[in-house]
Parts: sequence; C-alpha cells; structure tokens
Amino acid sequence: MGLRLGDIAPNFQAKTSQGDIDFYEFLGDSWGVLFSHPADYTPVCTTELGKTAQLKDEFAKRNVKVLALSVDPLDKHLGWINDINETQNTNVEFPIIADEDRKVSDLYDMIHPNASETFTVRSLFVIGPDKKVKLTITYPASTGRNFHEILRVIDSLQLTANYSVATPANWVDGEDVIVTAAVKTEDIPGRFPKGHKIIKPYLRTTPQPNK
Repeated sequence: MGLRLGDIAPNFQAKTSQGDIDFYEFLGDSWGVLFSHPADYTPVCTTELGKTAQLKDEFAKRNVKVLALSVDPLDKHLGWINDINETQNTNVEFPIIADEDRKVSDLYDMIHPNASETFTVRSLFVIGPDKKVKLTITYPASTGRNFHEILRVIDSLQLTANYSVATPANWVDGEDVIVTAAVKTEDIPGRFPKGHKIIKPYLRTTPQPNK
C-alpha cells in the first residue's frame, strides 16, 4: 500500500550528490518536495531537474526544500548534473539521492511493477513541516511534470493550512478563494473582513486573506 494523504512521510538516511543526509534533519521546519526519476541521463528527467533548478528562488520564498531521487549511483549523478547545468542553462544546487538499494523507493512506493520492475516512476510528494504527506502525484515516464503547477498547489496548501478557505479550479495566488462550509455565513464578516460574495448558500467567496 502506497503513502496516502495525511500519512507521516517516512524518515530515511541516504547518500546524495551533496553528501549523506537524514531526511527529517534536511527538512527541518521547512516544507519539502521529494520527487523521483526513472534514471540518470534521460531526456525528460534532464529537463525536469533543470526546471527545478531554475525555480530555486520560487521554492525558497515558499520555504520549500527540494530533494530528487534516482536509483543510479552517485558517480552517475555527478556527471549527469554537469549535463543538466550545460543543457538547461542552470545550476543544480539541490541534492539528488543515489538510491541504488531502492530503500527510499520502496519506502515511498516509487517502483510500480506494471511500469517497470527496476526503475522508479515519476512520483512527487509534497511534505509539510509536520512531516505529513500533503500531495502525491505520479506521472508516466514519458510525461514531464509541470513545476509551475507544483508551486501553485504549494501556494494553496500553505494558504489553506492557515485559513478556513479552499481554492477553486485553476486558482492562482492572489485570486479570490472559497470560504469552507465550516464557517457559518453570519460569521464570515468577522473572519474575513475584506468582504465576501454569496453565489449559492454553499458557495461563498472572499479575497485571499493573506494578501
């Protein structure tokens, strides 16, 4: 059984392109993104790690630490990073786990036998400061991830963790949000003083409260 939303993300120790780490110590009080790649020196993965490196400042301003994983050995990671930096015009500064024994891959159910008996699928986990799994997404090996969507979801997760709101379809940071059903309509003005709209009794919106 794979990890589900709300499960505690398992801790682990691993060798990475930036030295040995303990996952919980690496995260500290930050949010985390852990994402796996089928193999080093593969084209889609090269673009994904490059895009992640290019978005370094976007992850940092959200207090998110990024950690990648492949089942290939450390020496291959180091050579591959050079290729990523060259071809994607960036500088990979986040660690990449060398999961040769597939310990982390098994902990996080990153190997799906129907897809491959040996390589990880393109899995991604967002983990909160409480070490709980907040989001899981798994893509086929042929499809690169949209990291702007990952950032959008993190914005939503961080907002809804602190306010009694939800975010509508296609929401992006700065747009109106939905007041959750737990808040009575008569209590909305006191909770959300920027104003609100009642579209239906069950659909109430308000300007984003932390903007």
